[in-house]
Amino acid sequence: MAYARSFFASLTHLHQTLSPPISLRRHHSLKPTSRITCNLKFNHAAGKFRELGSSRSVELDQFITSEEEGQADEIGDGFFEAVEELERMTREPSDILEEMNHRLSSRELQLMLVYFAQEGRDSWCALEVFEWLKKENRVDEEMMELMVSIMCGWVKKLIDEDCGAGEVFELLINMDCVGLRPGFSMMEKVIALYCEMGKKESAVLFVKEVLRRRDGFGYSVVGSEGRKGGPSGYLAWKMMVDGDYKKAVDLVVDLRLSGLKPEAYSYLIAMTAIVKELNSLGKTLRELKRYTRADLVAEIDDHDRLLIEKYQSELISQGLELAAWAFQENQEKESIVGAVHERLLAMYICAGRGPEAEKQLWEMKFAGREPETDLHDIVMAICASQKEMNAVSRLLTRVEFMGSERKKKTLSWLLRGYVKGGHFEEASETLVSMIDSGLCPEYIDRVAVIQGMTRKIQRPRDVEAYMGLCKKLFDAGLVGPCLVYMYMEKYKMWIVKMM
Repeated sequence: MAYARSFFASLTHLHQTLSPPISLRRHHSLKPTSRITCNLKFNHAAGKFRELGSSRSVELDQFITSEEEGQADEIGDGFFEAVEELERMTREPSDILEEMNHRLSSRELQLMLVYFAQEGRDSWCALEVFEWLKKENRVDEEMMELMVSIMCGWVKKLIDEDCGAGEVFELLINMDCVGLRPGFSMMEKVIALYCEMGKKESAVLFVKEVLRRRDGFGYSVVGSEGRKGGPSGYLAWKMMVDGDYKKAVDLVVDLRLSGLKPEAYSYLIAMTAIVKELNSLGKTLRELKRYTRADLVAEIDDHDRLLIEKYQSELISQGLELAAWAFQENQEKESIVGAVHERLLAMYICAGRGPEAEKQLWEMKFAGREPETDLHDIVMAICASQKEMNAVSRLLTRVEFMGSERKKKTLSWLLRGYVKGGHFEEASETLVSMIDSGLCPEYIDRVAVIQGMTRKIQRPRDVEAYMGLCKKLFDAGLVGPCLVYMYMEKYKMWIVKMM
């Protein structure tokens, strides 16, 4: 604890600048509480123990509340003597507490923690008390909760005063040394506090400090991995949840390029952020297209289109870079490899890159991660819209092993892919194939194909294909009799035929 002493001396000095020293006075009529909680909003007006009459709380700069008044004994002389001895610092705190162990109740020990955690008091003593409690196996859930609240107060104070990331990390190291290990990641808690206080840039510096200490000196905090894989993964996740997708990506890339080594989960989070950014970009472009059709905005010019394509390409390049790092550092972890291919697949789907997406489907299979059937259908539709016939043929091989319902769904995706790409002849062939297989195409799909075929009639064979489709639909009972109109400009004559 000698190492922690200097750090907490500076922390105590920081506290003293905000409130005057607090004297300890004995009030034997004061009753301890059945539950002591630590309010992190420091009360600068209250600095002494005092009897509050009919009130059910005692203030020490932090509020101590009672849920069940009168259930415990009065605070004994042992508490006041122990506090005075600890403040004199003439003996080891553990010796003082050991000597008075039989005279201190659990509530008095909680009260002692809060007392030394006050502004103006020696914070180091609170650590010594907690460390002794851990050694004596006297830390229950309530005591742990109280100490965590005290620690969060210290962290908030350091962050609020713009203290360096190194000081915050030192606090975590010291808390870990005395055995403060709650059922959650303290590292995540600190990063969350930075974000809640609107200091994400400082959170980035803190994460860099943590990684630097880990890689350079081997310092780490037990439980620092947490649910999100570590400090860099958690901060990237927080940014992504807040909608800062690009910042989350840039964070992980910057950490890696600066020589630090983010956790494997960080790469997955950053790749997920790229998928979300690409998806957001796609939604924006679709909205813009709708506004353009409604003549609400001007159409995108070539310059803007190039900028959009460049940005999309940069995102994909970053995704490939992150994937390469993840593969390089986690070659033997099949779960990581499969998750990376899954995100690459999602990335290419959002970017509308069919052949690359198809490749990732097979890569996922080889990595032991079977893609969902719907993903096959989506990739096939993208390939169909781009008229990548070889890819479509490969993806269609599984259709013959499907049941009728699943087969209809897959062929509907294929048909809509052709329609989206403006390939109505192929869409018509798919429609006919569905009818021949005894499947009934959706009404909206039939209309889309017929309307598309109508607009595309330019050559004699287009007329034949259109009339053949109408006859097929009529024979299947999907349309009524059709009247086909054709105008021959040379002869200024209309030809009408009923199908």
